[in-house]
Amino acid sequence: MSQLLRRLFVASALIASVPALIGAGGTTPTAEERCAENREAGTITYLTGFDFAAAASMVDVFVAEQNGYYDELCLDVDVISSFSTANYPLIAGNEAQFASGGSFSEVINFSSANDAALIAVVVEGRTPIDALIIKPGTAESLDDLQGSTIGVKGAMTTAVEAMLAGAGLVEGEGYDTVLLDGFDPVAHIALDGIDGFPGYKSNEPGTLQRAGIEYDLFDPAQYDVPGSFGVIYTSRQFLDEHPTAAQDFVRATMRGLADAIADPQAAVEAAFGLAEAGGNPSFLSIESETFRWRTDAELLRESYPDGAPYGVPDLALLQAEVDAYDAVGLFAEQLPELSAVADVELAASVYDDNAEVIWPQ
Repeated sequence: MSQLLRRLFVASALIASVPALIGAGGTTPTAEERCAENREAGTITYLTGFDFAAAASMVDVFVAEQNGYYDELCLDVDVISSFSTANYPLIAGNEAQFASGGSFSEVINFSSANDAALIAVVVEGRTPIDALIIKPGTAESLDDLQGSTIGVKGAMTTAVEAMLAGAGLVEGEGYDTVLLDGFDPVAHIALDGIDGFPGYKSNEPGTLQRAGIEYDLFDPAQYDVPGSFGVIYTSRQFLDEHPTAAQDFVRATMRGLADAIADPQAAVEAAFGLAEAGGNPSFLSIESETFRWRTDAELLRESYPDGAPYGVPDLALLQAEVDAYDAVGLFAEQLPELSAVADVELAASVYDDNAEVIWPQ
């Protein structure tokens, strides 16, 4: 099908399905108006959270782009490899329009500390993604970690810190931390002088398993520590100036997420293809990315009620997360109301009553 015929087909489909594409509280645009509004947004730059890893809030974008879902909705999306902590000032300055964040707490922490109007529009993971990896035989319970030394890559991860605090273990009193070089868990677990290190359930455990190395894992979720992962956020400025484009970006991305969950291997191959095309500076592999996405997808399936749409922020769960991390001193500034940092309606508006993404037919 030629590009012109494809556009005409999409336009006619949009006309037929305009009522289903109305955003919450908005007026009904014609198909031509909607396409014009989306094109008016210009190039929408999306920044990944960790290279082209097959992770939640990233792999769904890769699949949506590969399958042409953004094009079908008249969106010009440019997917750029980046890292979570580097993205926040770029979104705040409208140098990019959407990005992957490590967690909702990470988004709200930057937003409040820098007076930046960032809005989480998608929160996919409803459980902590980080965990504490311990050398086998070191500890059978959290209490056994009293006086331990934990290696960290910059700082302790938030859910692990909250888990340890819940057991009465505070850094500098209940345990000490030392900085680690690099990101190789095989090298880290062999180091003398540390008992373990925090990592991500979708990453380090897979590397250790493939290397045949035993380890013990303390999972914050098993200690009732709330958390999130797979966050997509934008700026208040972009959301206010281009509400239709923002809604349709989320619409296409959530369709990509549904595809990625239904066919995980195809999603992994989409991510790995982008990594290879970009020179693969993070040394990702098919094996590592298969483990990563299968782990993320399983955590998504486990953390949603049956029939609930993926990605819609749950303010009650996010409040519990913020409260838990505030208790361990994560946030240095007074926090805004969650409704000012999380948009529930945008993601909810792209689903029908059966939790299926609304799409022009």
